[in-house]
Amino acid sequence: MKKYAREYLHGLIISMVIFLILFLLLLHRVLVLIGPGEAGALFRTLGGGTDIEKVYPEGLRLIWPWDRMFIYNCRVQEYAHQFNVLTVNGLKVHLDLSIRYRPEYALVSKLHKDVGEDYVNIVVIPEIENVLRVLIGRLNAEEVYTTKRSLIEKAISEAIEQIAQRYVNVDNVIIKRMQLPESVAESIREKMKQKHMAAAYVFRLEREEEEKKRKRIEAEGLERFNAALSPEVLQYMGIEATLQLSQSTNSKVVIIGGGKGGLPIIGNMPLTPGILATPTTEEVPEEP
Repeated sequence: MKKYAREYLHGLIISMVIFLILFLLLLHRVLVLIGPGEAGALFRTLGGGTDIEKVYPEGLRLIWPWDRMFIYNCRVQEYAHQFNVLTVNGLKVHLDLSIRYRPEYALVSKLHKDVGEDYVNIVVIPEIENVLRVLIGRLNAEEVYTTKRSLIEKAISEAIEQIAQRYVNVDNVIIKRMQLPESVAESIREKMKQKHMAAAYVFRLEREEEEKKRKRIEAEGLERFNAALSPEVLQYMGIEATLQLSQSTNSKVVIIGGGKGGLPIIGNMPLTPGILATPTTEEVPEEP
C-alpha cells in the first residue's frame, strides 16, 4: 500500500512539473499584452483565420494558445525614405522624404488580412514613389528646381488619398531635400540670378521714366500757372494780401508804393526809441 502511494505521489509530482513547464512555455501565447497606442488583430487557427470583425484595444488579452495576436502601432510614426527619379531630359534627381503615417485604428484587422504587417513597404512607399516618378518624369530640371513645387505637393496629396483607401492614414510627406547634379543646380542658380538682375534693372528704368513724367507734368503746370498771371491778376492778389495784413491787430507801418499800379506795403515794425527820431544834420565841409 505504501509502495503504491509512493508511486502515485511520484507520478503526480512529475505530472505537475510537466504541466508547469508547459504552462510557462505557453504563457506568452495565452496572455497577450496590447500596449498604449496599439491595437490587435486576432488570427484564429481553428476558427476561420483573421477575425476582421473585431479590433482588440489596449490591455491584457486571454486567447487560446493555438491562436495568434498581431499587434499594430497606431500612433503617428515617421519613416525616412530616399530614392532617385529622372526628369524629362534624363537628369537624376535625388529625393529625401520624411513620411508621417499611422494605420486606421478601426481597420487594423482588415489591414492585417489584406496587406500585412509590412504595409509601409507594400502600400505607402510604392504609392508615393509612383506619383513622384510620373510627375517629375514630365518636368525638366529647372521646373523641378524652381516653379513646380506646388505640382509636386499636389501629386503627393493625391497619393495620400490613394493610400487612405488601403487602411493607412498618411498625415504628411515632407520633401527634406531635392538634389540635382551640382553642375546643373549651379547653372540654374546663375540663370535665376541673371533673371533677377534683369528684372531689377527694368524696374529702375520704369521708376526713372515715371519720375521724368512727374517732373514734366509739374513743369507744365508751373508754366500754365505763370502764363495765367496777367498784371490784373497780380494786382488783385496784391490787394488781397494787403487787405489780410490790414486786418491784423498789431501796429503797422504803411509804405505807399509808387507808380500808377503801386500798392501799399504794410508791415509789423516795432517802434523802438530812436527809429522815428528826427535825424540830426551834420555840417559837411565845403570843398576848397
